Amino acid sequence: MACSAFGSVPLFAADAVTGDASQSFSTSFNSAATLIFGLAILHTFVAPRLMKLSHRLEQEHTESISRSGTAVEQAELASARGPVSFKAELLHFLGEIEVVFGLWVIPLFATMVWFHGWPASVAYLESRNFIEPLFVLVIMTIAATRPVMVCAQAAMATFAKLGKNSAGAWWFAILTVGPLLGSFITEPAAMTISALLLGTRFFAHKPSSKLAYGTLGLLFVNISIGGTLTHFAAPPVLMVASKWGWNTPFMAANFGWKAIIAILLSNIVFWIFFRREFSSLQGLPAHTPASETRRRTPKRIIFIHVLFLGWTVFTNHYPILFVGGFLFFLGFVKATSHHQDDVSLRTPLLVAFFLAGLVIHGGLQGWWIEPLIRRLAEKPLFFGSIVLTAFNDNAAITYLASLVPDLADNLKYAVVAGAVVGGGLTVIANAPNPAGVSLLSRYFGGAVSPLGLLLGAAVPTTIAAICFLIL
Repeated sequence: MACSAFGSVPLFAADAVTGDASQSFSTSFNSAATLIFGLAILHTFVAPRLMKLSHRLEQEHTESISRSGTAVEQAELASARGPVSFKAELLHFLGEIEVVFGLWVIPLFATMVWFHGWPASVAYLESRNFIEPLFVLVIMTIAATRPVMVCAQAAMATFAKLGKNSAGAWWFAILTVGPLLGSFITEPAAMTISALLLGTRFFAHKPSSKLAYGTLGLLFVNISIGGTLTHFAAPPVLMVASKWGWNTPFMAANFGWKAIIAILLSNIVFWIFFRREFSSLQGLPAHTPASETRRRTPKRIIFIHVLFLGWTVFTNHYPILFVGGFLFFLGFVKATSHHQDDVSLRTPLLVAFFLAGLVIHGGLQGWWIEPLIRRLAEKPLFFGSIVLTAFNDNAAITYLASLVPDLADNLKYAVVAGAVVGGGLTVIANAPNPAGVSLLSRYFGGAVSPLGLLLGAAVPTTIAAICFLIL
């Protein structure tokens, strides 16, 4: 545990992923940190516009060089190495949602140094626990490999066959089976697999904007509640399971069956509402991912990949074990490259960067969240937890609730249920959401609208809230 001094107050070093350390800082700095956090949230809403503006500036820059550029510039442009527009590249960087919270760590750290000095500021960063970002990086990379995807597709194809493998049938199968798998392979892995399959099996058919955002919101909500059948797969449950004595039978009896009902109801409601559009999509030929046109992946390769996936899930609390296993995994992929697609680390690294920034910011919000939790009764706490989750990672909300002494059982249920129900409202509401945005943003013009996501998630969030509140 790292310690430093802020006057006479020792630095609080929490042992949770997004544990609160704001109790150790001055009131002035806590207010400034929350203001910076609020600006970062606003940045996520502006990011899609910045991305669209960057694309427009890049297009104008390309057209300008094509019309009046020098011969050298035009030759470089033709070879895809032409001079770039600095403004366009800068706006593109600022428009990447995954870099937002990491970017706003810079002014946050500068403010921290200004108020409390360098040693204390570094000690705060050292007190953060970055296991979850590391785990997401590893699990996303493994889950996105071709052997794992082939295995997941085979499992979901059983259900999609009932609808003759149409885009709508795959939509229903992925949004039902995928989230429930999250209770066993963890939510980040389920999000990666579900998002990739939705991309190739559904979004490739170019659904309307309303159906696209509705599907994205439905995916995020279903993933958030779908991990509650066990006590180890959903980050907000993991934060409290050990301290409150919640095991898998408890989760299945109090949360899991309600999650299954909520997922099925939400999917059916969406299916009925968009039935005409689904009918038109069913008339399209089934989209075949490029990887399926290649030679089949041997079952032994799939089996070994599943073993690596299982090892990562089993050791998810111990980075020295799952990172070590990941290095062996990369070696295995290299040795069997003729059966593999290229391993891309760009998306997992961006998502891990996003979560690491959220860990740093989230640890400074407990000064106002924890007192609020203490004051609320059961139903206000349930709905308050949903709202708070939209503005902070739901694992942070439940962790702060675990710090409240002698919390009644009904209040424990209310805060965790609210946290998982609200996990689909925004990109930052649940740890796997940035992975989904990163993998699917290209189907939304390169940037997902936070308002579109909020509206898309409103209906399934309402259905889930009713199920968890009255069942």
